[in-house]
Amino acid sequence: MEHTFNRFTKKIHIKASIEKLYLCWSTSHGITKWFLSHADYTTSDGTLRNPKEEIQGGINTFGNGIIGAVKKKEPYYRPMVGILLNLHLATDEETKMNLYNGCSCGWTFWLANLKAFLEHGILLNERDVDLTDTPQAGHIFVNM
Repeated sequence: MEHTFNRFTKKIHIKASIEKLYLCWSTSHGITKWFLSHADYTTSDGTLRNPKEEIQGGINTFGNGIIGAVKKKEPYYRPMVGILLNLHLATDEETKMNLYNGCSCGWTFWLANLKAFLEHGILLNERDVDLTDTPQAGHIFVNM
């Protein structure tokens, strides 16, 4: 695959059932356990879903210009489940720096955080200090 700034792929193997892994992405209850502090999942008509209700469809928007797809399917091997995260990005200069660089590094951490959570019951991300208003925090801190 040719290296470009309009996409990146991250892969990780996690020792967990497909069902448990999928619920960590497909419900607001699941994704707030290891990734987001808050998530509202809605139906196609905008109605708020129950926190444990699974999303419908396969595409979620994670941010401006980023589209990620998480698919529920059997892996070729057991007991590990593989995650393949493909993100497609815009290619303007700001996006290349902020999203390609920041998100590529960030998703490396967040997938490792998901692995730690599912395999060992621990979280690696900072939960006590809010760094969202710190300039360039996403480029400096590896655990936010």
